[in-house]
Amino acid sequence: MLQTESPSSAHPDLDLYALPELLSAFIEDQNGAVNAVRAAAPQLAQAVAAALPRLQQGGRLIYVGAGTSGRLGVLDSVELYPTFSWPRERAVALLAGGPSAMFVAVEGAEDDSPQGRADLLALQPTPNDVLLLLAASGNTPYVLGALQAGRAAGALTIGFANNPDAPLALQADIGITLETGPEVISGSTRLKAGSAQKMALNTFSSALMVKLHKVYGNLMVDLKPTNAKLLRRAVVLTMKAANTDEASATATLQACDFHVKVALVALRRNIPVAEARAALEAAQGSVRQALSVD
Repeated sequence: MLQTESPSSAHPDLDLYALPELLSAFIEDQNGAVNAVRAAAPQLAQAVAAALPRLQQGGRLIYVGAGTSGRLGVLDSVELYPTFSWPRERAVALLAGGPSAMFVAVEGAEDDSPQGRADLLALQPTPNDVLLLLAASGNTPYVLGALQAGRAAGALTIGFANNPDAPLALQADIGITLETGPEVISGSTRLKAGSAQKMALNTFSSALMVKLHKVYGNLMVDLKPTNAKLLRRAVVLTMKAANTDEASATATLQACDFHVKVALVALRRNIPVAEARAALEAAQGSVRQALSVD
């Protein structure tokens, strides 16, 4: 039996617990997710290093999964645009059962290996693309079908699984095993297995965006301000990074379509917005390099 499906020996009488004890069991068990991601840090680093040159050449991040794993992939993909201005067309998510499966479970879709292959091929994968393949069991046919098609196309394949020696991790170019063990509720991998996958994806994509110059210091200076909250955040970030007042930050942001990077360079170097934008382009988006130009 897979570890993720095995009954937990720690809580055989879970249904008898008083509410405080019940909540404590769920909360404390989440430590296993943190430990699993920590143990996989070397493989995550390898994955980031391998993905970086492909994305610098115009490749896409393509997430593939079913059920909880697939929904976590969708979540990571859609958050890259507002957080880092990563183009939507370069963060694509495939979910077994199609987009409607995000909200209503499509039974049996995860068992369809040919559909996984067909869905990936419809995206016309290239060697510059990076496939993030997610399955708690590590043996989901839909995901394995996509894996085989991705490998045949020469794309970089990164497999995330929660069981040791899972086919997904073994067959991918880079396997990331998040060994979370049995769940408090037997087989419910939406618990710490899902938490570990969410943390691993956050870690991978955030580290990748840092290396793609989407962050200055620890400030998200390449966000896309798509709502009032993010517009305000852009002003605050610019004030902090450029060490300037609110009026100057707001005026400069308005002149560059609220692109924090451009406003930051313009203010710090006391140059026009157009010149700041050109400096960033010459520096391949690196704020530090654009600021260091004489």
